Amino acid sequence: MTLDECQALVADDMASVDRLIRARLRSEVALVDRLGGYIVGAGGKRMRPQLVLLSAGACGYEGRSHLITAAIIEFIHTATLLHDDVVDASELRRGRSTANAVWGNEAAVLVGDFLYSRAFEMMVEVRSLDVMDILATTTNRIAEGEVMQLLNVNEPDIGEERYVEVIEAKTARLFRAATELGAVLADRDAPTRRALADYGMHLGTAFQIADDVLDYRSDADALGKNVGDDLAEGKTTLPLIYAMRDGSDNERHLIREAIRHGGREALPAVLQAIHATDALERSMQRAANSAAEAIAALGGLPESPWKQALEVIARYSVERGH
Repeated sequence: MTLDECQALVADDMASVDRLIRARLRSEVALVDRLGGYIVGAGGKRMRPQLVLLSAGACGYEGRSHLITAAIIEFIHTATLLHDDVVDASELRRGRSTANAVWGNEAAVLVGDFLYSRAFEMMVEVRSLDVMDILATTTNRIAEGEVMQLLNVNEPDIGEERYVEVIEAKTARLFRAATELGAVLADRDAPTRRALADYGMHLGTAFQIADDVLDYRSDADALGKNVGDDLAEGKTTLPLIYAMRDGSDNERHLIREAIRHGGREALPAVLQAIHATDALERSMQRAANSAAEAIAALGGLPESPWKQALEVIARYSVERGH
């Protein structure tokens, strides 16, 4: 199965989800309409809502609540992007100016708050305490991950364990919610819920590590943001952790100083150190291991096109170029 075939499997449902997203974005406040429509209309992979639909299909779900649940997941994700871009002072996302660059930080933060609150309004409509519990806990954990990442800015002494803790909270936890919710909506047993939750957690981890590698490997046109943004923002990601661990004293000192001071001035020299230590290749191997664990977690599910699609997405998470 190809990635296009995976997307075709849920194309009709995704069209319904997109219509629902646009309908629920409407507000009597004109700025909310414009800014919310701008960020949602930027496109993106829509991977998280697709995971809700695919997981529900893999569990044999036949209702309609997966549509609103998928929209909720996308609203939460979009809110985190708005807040992320403000915190990181980002100016480019998905090849376009960020909302904060166009409308200012205050508007971006407040519309992010609107998206969170609209998501919680929609949760009530699903009428499931389990769904509300997962989404409320997930949203709280994402916020904790954002704070942990903020505390790590310009801090070179971040080990692999601490790095993984942050990306599990900040990124992988929403993947986990998306896939576990498919099993919850289908009223599947605890082992199935756990299997899909584990799949999502491993997938999200693989996805974020691959993202952090692409920040040093891709180009701005393919990536949709400026290359080297993580270094410019003083973020200690896995490629830098591996390069510092295995590099020479000079390379280690160079990277530590670049993280402490941020900016792009040291980017060419840092890239040279990263390549000299094979840090990108070893980071991608770590991502590939997480993707393999995601696929393994699906072992107990019955064979179906939806299960195959989940496996394809796990492989795609580490093979993509943007």
